[in-house]
Amino acid sequence: MINNIAIIGSGVMGSSIAQSFAASGYSVTINDLNEELLQKSKNRISENLSLTVEEVGLDEEQKQSDLANIYYTTDLEEAVKEADFIIEAIPEVIEWKWELYEKLERIMNADAIVASNTSTFPISRLMEKASFPDRMIITHFFNPGHLVPLVEIVKHPQTKETVVDATLDLIRRIGKSPILLKKEIPGFIANRLQTALMREAFYLLKEDVASARDIDTAITAGPGFRWAFTGPIEIADFGGLDTWQRVFENVAPDLDQSVEAPEIIRELVEQGKLGTKSGEGIYQYDDMLVSQKLNERDRNFIKLGKMKA
Repeated sequence: MINNIAIIGSGVMGSSIAQSFAASGYSVTINDLNEELLQKSKNRISENLSLTVEEVGLDEEQKQSDLANIYYTTDLEEAVKEADFIIEAIPEVIEWKWELYEKLERIMNADAIVASNTSTFPISRLMEKASFPDRMIITHFFNPGHLVPLVEIVKHPQTKETVVDATLDLIRRIGKSPILLKKEIPGFIANRLQTALMREAFYLLKEDVASARDIDTAITAGPGFRWAFTGPIEIADFGGLDTWQRVFENVAPDLDQSVEAPEIIRELVEQGKLGTKSGEGIYQYDDMLVSQKLNERDRNFIKLGKMKA
């Protein structure tokens, strides 16, 4: 029985994952390098729950109960000493992950399951310098982790089936929609699909086919409008596979085939224009606009989640 969760890394993803478990009644301990990072995590989770109070009708008592389920510590050993399930949510630097796993080997419980929230590294790479592949698994949450239902599950060839089953059960218990990959593949599933779409979007922008705003609208008011309820394979079935055969034959040869980051992205990165984090990317932003956009996004995600429940 999994009761105690440890989250290593208190960033945006670590905080939102912790919130998901706490809201489902689990005891959660968040660990990070210093108190400043942990305080940011506390503030982030409290703000997220306040929005839930407004949009879902969660009462203040329940919010405080959720917050009381979360503990914070800079002591790694303290964080994992009673943990049944440990989620690594630190930055995507393989050396940092290896170092953490080496520490965990010495201090975690002998039967604790270790999961990584990586979106980049295959599980075989994660386990190159660790000795617990039998209880290692990837649980890839999507930002914002407390609102987006999808969690991609990837197992190592040596991962025990009991670990896989326990992980799938745990993820479902917190209201998520886990999918289990049958084999290891770079980028997993959702990010591969998303990258293919992004590549074509930036190609259309480079070729001046339409404005950035209109390209975005083509998705949000078109395919994206139905994707929350109907996936691409089912869409093909409903549209007719004969129809989609012709679509592929007519359109696929003209799609962008590049295997590097889009030129527009590379140029903007060189100029220090990184998107919302720098105030300008494809669009321009100020702090108030970013805050407003994120608030609006999360409110709409909550409404969508209620529709899909």
